[in-house]
Amino acid sequence: MNDQKIDNQLNLALDATRQEREKSPTLETGYDPEERTWEVIVKYSGSLESIASEAVQVTELMNEYAILIVKESLIGQLAAIPEIEYIEKPVRLYFARAVGMSASCITPVRRPPFNLTGRGVLVAMLDSGVDYRHPEFRYPDGTTRILNLWDQTVQGQPPVGYHLGTEFTKEQLDEALSEPGRAPLSMDVSGHGTGVLAIAAGNNGVAYESGLLVVKLGTPKPDGFPRTTELMQGLDYVLKKALEYRMPVAVNISFGNTYGSHTGTSLLETYIDDMSNLWKSSICVGSGNEGAAAGHTAGRLTNTQIQNTEFVIASYESSLSLQIWKNYADSFQIYLVHPGGTIIGPLYERPPAQRYRVQNTDLLIYYGEPGPYSVDQEIYIEFIPVRDYIDSGVWNVRLVPERIVDGTYQMWFPSSAAIGSATRFLRPRESNTLTIPSTASKVITVGAYNGATGAYADFSGRGTGENGLQKPTLVAPGVNIQTAAPDGRYAGQTGTSFATPFVTGAAALLMQYGIVDGEDAFLYGEKVKAYLQKGARALPGFTEYPNNQVGADGIIVSS
Repeated sequence: MNDQKIDNQLNLALDATRQEREKSPTLETGYDPEERTWEVIVKYSGSLESIASEAVQVTELMNEYAILIVKESLIGQLAAIPEIEYIEKPVRLYFARAVGMSASCITPVRRPPFNLTGRGVLVAMLDSGVDYRHPEFRYPDGTTRILNLWDQTVQGQPPVGYHLGTEFTKEQLDEALSEPGRAPLSMDVSGHGTGVLAIAAGNNGVAYESGLLVVKLGTPKPDGFPRTTELMQGLDYVLKKALEYRMPVAVNISFGNTYGSHTGTSLLETYIDDMSNLWKSSICVGSGNEGAAAGHTAGRLTNTQIQNTEFVIASYESSLSLQIWKNYADSFQIYLVHPGGTIIGPLYERPPAQRYRVQNTDLLIYYGEPGPYSVDQEIYIEFIPVRDYIDSGVWNVRLVPERIVDGTYQMWFPSSAAIGSATRFLRPRESNTLTIPSTASKVITVGAYNGATGAYADFSGRGTGENGLQKPTLVAPGVNIQTAAPDGRYAGQTGTSFATPFVTGAAALLMQYGIVDGEDAFLYGEKVKAYLQKGARALPGFTEYPNNQVGADGIIVSS
C-alpha cells in the first residue's frame, strides 16, 4: 500500500504477506489475525461519529486524537475520509530497566520550613501495574492510597469512554484488602511498576502523601506487551481523572521505543506535547537505556565520498529491523552487502514494498516519503528469516552519493530489550539515543547516574542538542535503587525507569508548594521543568553545560 496519510511502517505491514507478518513481531504489532483488524492511532478534525460502526471501534482521546480498531479491508477507505488527517501503526514499548533519596537532594525539602510531602497532588503511573497490597501503598489502617487503578489487561468493566480492561475504584480495592485470602484484583507480574511507583510516591518514597492513580498498560492477549495505543489511552485517562478530582498531577512514564525520526513529530510525541498543555500537569519520561547499546549510528555524506556502515547480526536473531532517516533533499543510492559478499541494490526510491532474498534471509523494504508532520525521509528495512533465523555476521549499508544538500543521516535498530546484545553497529554513536516518547519537547526527560559514586550511567539515553531542544532535562539516581517489589518484598533495580520517579515525585512536591500551599498558582508544566533545571547541581566530571548526557545542569535538586 502507498498512502501518504498512513505512516511507513503501516504501509509496509499492509503490503506484507500473512507469512511475512507472522515472522516479524514489529510488522505484526497492532494486528489481530483472528478478527483481521488493526489497532491504529489517528489524528483527526471535526467529528468521528460517522465512522463508528461494527467494523470500526472508536476510542476518542482529547485534542482530536483517537484509537481505532478497524477491519484491515477498510484501512484504505478510512484514509480517504476527509476528517482523518493521519494514521499511525502502534509500536511496542519496553521498560527502561537497567542511594536514591539523599543523592537526589529530596530530603531537605521534606523538613521544616517546607514540609513538602505531595499532599493535595496526584502521582500517576503508566506502567506494568502495581502490587496494591504492598505496605508502600497503604495507610496505617490498611486501606489503599490508590484512588483508581485501570488494569488494561483484565477484561471486564473499562472506564467510561474506553473499550479496554477494567477500572477499580478505591472502594473496590479496600474491599479486596479487607479479605486477605482473596485472589488479587490486579497483579504486577514483572514488578516494574511497583518499584517505580514506590520511588515516586510510596510511603517511603518522594511524594509519600500524594494520591495515586495507576494504569497497568497492555492487552489481554497472550503476548501482553504494551503498545503506544495503550499508553496514549492511559495518559488520556489520568489527565481526565485529575480534572475530575480538580487536583494537580505528576505523570510518570518509564517506557520507550527506538522507532521514529526522534524529532518529536510522531503522533505519540505530538499527543503528549498537547497533553502537557492540559490542566495542571507535569509529565516525566525516562530517557531510555540505549546510550551504550550500540543500536544507533549516524554520519554526514558529501558529494564525493562513498560511506559504509557495518553492523553485526548475532546468531539466532529471529527478526530485525533497520531504520535509515535522511533529509529528503539528499539523493544517494543505498546498497546492502550480505556477510557472504552478495550485494543487494541499489534500492529503488519508490513504493510499493521491495523484496529481496539472499541465502536464508528475506528483506522487506519500504522507501517512504516525508509526512505532513516531518521533513525527514525514512527507508525501513525488515530482515525476515527464510526458516528460523536471519543470516548472522557482518553486514554493510553502502551509501553512494548522487546529489547532497545536507548529507546527514541516522540509523537505528530496535530497542536493546528486543534484540540480542551482540547485534550492534560497529561504529555506533551514543548521541541521539533517547527513546521515544522522551523526545517529546515538553516532557521532563530524565537520564540516570550512580548516586553512590556520582558517576554518569553510560547506559542512559542521550540527546543531540539540535534545534534548540536540550535533552535530557536532567539526571537522577538510577543504579542499584532499592525499591518495592511484589509480595511485600524489596529489591535493587537499575535503569532510567528508576531514575524517572525521583523527578516525578519532585515535580509533585513543587506543585504542592506552588499550587496547594499557595506560593505560586502557575507552578506546573514548563515552569516545573524550569525550576528543576535551575535547582540542579553539576555532576562531577562535566565542565560544559548544557550537554547531551546530563542536560542543562546535571543532578536533580528539589530545594
